[in-house]
Amino acid sequence: MSWSEQADAAVRRYEGGRERELDQRQLTQLANAAWAAGLCLLMDGRRDEAGRWLRQAAMRYHESWNLAPPDSWGRPIAAMKALLLARGDARSTANWTLEKGAARSESPIGRYAGTLALLVLGRDEEARALASTLGERDDFPRDVADALATVAASDRAGYLVAVEDVLESFEERDEFLEDVAVADTVLVLQVLAAARDCAVDLRESSRLP
Repeated sequence: MSWSEQADAAVRRYEGGRERELDQRQLTQLANAAWAAGLCLLMDGRRDEAGRWLRQAAMRYHESWNLAPPDSWGRPIAAMKALLLARGDARSTANWTLEKGAARSESPIGRYAGTLALLVLGRDEEARALASTLGERDDFPRDVADALATVAASDRAGYLVAVEDVLESFEERDEFLEDVAVADTVLVLQVLAAARDCAVDLRESSRLP
């Protein structure tokens, strides 16, 4: 399917899901469908429409948190990423993520959420320190940890190496959320890097707009 067709299919999934009584699982399914629609529209060059769906995804991920099991850090991560890609203001979600204890989490996903939140808020020294703890783990992608740390340090040369590695990992991947084959982490890293004047020119990839 084309990106436009994938976006239409995701919108239909979202609209169909709204008719149900919503628990945390169904709220997450709605969020995932809105996220898929936003990414597909972004890949199709329809940025304004993409932004609306990505903001909708962020809202649904936020809603699902209160009903979710403890330490469901994927939800605030996804909400922040959606807002960043929508070119929206993610600071409120970042503060909420830190208030929930992400930066103090023992889990790598929690620390990832905390690092993203600190970067959104411009607390780069803290973000760099937290990202360094991710780089020391075997249960978190080293390339992502390195990219986060180099963004926090505004290290363009180091960031170029790290983000290219992240892009390569997406190109080698077969499974994607909602089957939307987009290097969303790379796009988010580029937004954060641009805010620090260290975004880089990436090679062409089918995983990028």
